[in-house]
Amino acid sequence: MLKVLREYFKGKKILILGFGVEGQSTYRLLRKLFPDDILHIADVNEDLRNNPIVVNNIQKLDVQFGRNYLKDIGSYDLVIKAPGISLKSIEGADFSRFTSHTELFIRLFKNQIIGITGTKGKSTTTSLIYHIYKTFNNNTLLVGNIGIPPFDLLDSIDNNTVIVYELSSHQLEQIHVSPHIAVLLNLYEEHLDHYLTFERYIQAKLNIVSCQQSNDVFIYNDDDERINKVLTQYSLRSKILKFSLQHSVDRGCYLKANKVYFHDGERHEVFDRDRLSNLIGDHNLLNTMAAVCACLISGIPADSITAAVDSFEPLEHRIEYVGNFGDVIYYNDSISTIPEATIAAVKSLKIVDTLILGGYDRGISYDILLDFIGTSEVKNLVFIGQAGNRMMEIYKSKNISGKNSCCFSNFDDAVLYAKNITTKGKICLLSPAAASYGMFRNFAERGAKYKQLVRS
Repeated sequence: MLKVLREYFKGKKILILGFGVEGQSTYRLLRKLFPDDILHIADVNEDLRNNPIVVNNIQKLDVQFGRNYLKDIGSYDLVIKAPGISLKSIEGADFSRFTSHTELFIRLFKNQIIGITGTKGKSTTTSLIYHIYKTFNNNTLLVGNIGIPPFDLLDSIDNNTVIVYELSSHQLEQIHVSPHIAVLLNLYEEHLDHYLTFERYIQAKLNIVSCQQSNDVFIYNDDDERINKVLTQYSLRSKILKFSLQHSVDRGCYLKANKVYFHDGERHEVFDRDRLSNLIGDHNLLNTMAAVCACLISGIPADSITAAVDSFEPLEHRIEYVGNFGDVIYYNDSISTIPEATIAAVKSLKIVDTLILGGYDRGISYDILLDFIGTSEVKNLVFIGQAGNRMMEIYKSKNISGKNSCCFSNFDDAVLYAKNITTKGKICLLSPAAASYGMFRNFAERGAKYKQLVRS
């Protein structure tokens, strides 16, 4: 594959646009292919001048960091754009010269890739598919948005390697190739700070299937009204499998009488819902059904899938049990950055007394969340940050009664207050329905801080 890449890149003036995790991985690949060439890097972050890669290789680099990082973008034959760079910031550029780490990798290994996307549930579903495959076939890799740039694992890939690839909307944006097996979990309002419109976000997500051919497989959530509506705009060529909690499907997974079935010409019982003791909530049952579809269609036996599901350990920060302290039960759901995810967490846990909400405000609607809370058993609302301020304004405008509410600018103070007001025997839940920016680097740092505070 290195030979194929070397020929593709040869003779081109290439810009690595964005020098985060994927950009640095792309650099390592290009440096391996062209050890003596001058490589070009651009990023808005001035601090990257001190990155060890830059410092140690400055004689073989042309770098453009800071506010004017885009000024020469038209002078390159090929721009390899990182997912964190919004197209909003580079409107007017010749996008025919753009590619990405993701697109290049999928072009190389398309027929070996199971790609998973969706607004929520990507990491859980991706990890579960990987876990099932790994117990059946050791020649399996986990890559993508979950934190592992695929080019870093090129030396581990042969013609029989199965590649389980978590794909964000940012990674799918502007790709012109789709994985062999594509999974779409759901579509909710998200990332409005990155896209000009919600429609563009949806278009990016649908790139996971838009270039599939008749020998490919598309698996999607048939309970998601938005997915069904948007799919009417596409002429799908791939074999389609669906999964549903609400009704049976001709091909795919569905729930009936508390049992999960797979139907593809014949109906097979896969497992009883009660087996999912580690993956609570309807949303996790849907994630599991998506994984079952992807694995059964690939030929993994049902009993192997069931055994692997039984042994799967849920990921951190996703309705994660933190502990029982002072007879108050604590859960960390820091991954929930949209209202629908928070609603799912509250429904799954059932006895939530205190809910910690808020963070960075990306302008999404919170009406659905506050309407739900108004009719829920949640008694205490602890709001934080810009999003928390806006949620509290909406909460007050709805004249919701029977709840306690308070807004904080400091996360530590908010958690301490939540600990003090939660009814014994009930749950204090961090499920913010907002991003963590401003207070934390990411949702994982926020969740870790929450766990530290409640355990102290």
